[in-house]
Amino acid sequence: MQDWRKLYETPPESGVLFYNEKVMDHFRHPRNVGEIPEADGVALVGDPRCGDHIRLYIKVKDDRITELRYKVFGCAAAIATTSILSELAIGRRIEEALEITDDEVIKAAGGIPSGKAHCSLLGVVGLHYAISDYLRRKGEGNSGDKR
Repeated sequence: MQDWRKLYETPPESGVLFYNEKVMDHFRHPRNVGEIPEADGVALVGDPRCGDHIRLYIKVKDDRITELRYKVFGCAAAIATTSILSELAIGRRIEEALEITDDEVIKAAGGIPSGKAHCSLLGVVGLHYAISDYLRRKGEGNSGDKR
């Protein structure tokens, strides 16, 4: 039988992920988690490669995101980067929120492992789809129909 302590004495191989303290804080204590029952815009996005998915809700007043809530089914990076995204987006005007990129989220996180960079994109796509849903409901989207 192999001594399990030997496994921890061996240097980590590739595939081991290390997150900085800011990412770990957002993973352990995610901000703005939940739902908005009467949301102005809603999106559900997922990544079929890893199975992560996010449902994101926004509330808008005077063309500004006043509230953003989300639920994540995913890894630590997906949870943390969506939490960070929520802090970046709240308070921004719609046009400014549409300019948020995954690179901005990664920078605000202080960096994430390169193999997890796609996680930051998931939240950004969700935000953009929620804004699109808001504009559609408001009558400014491509289809012009309202719910």
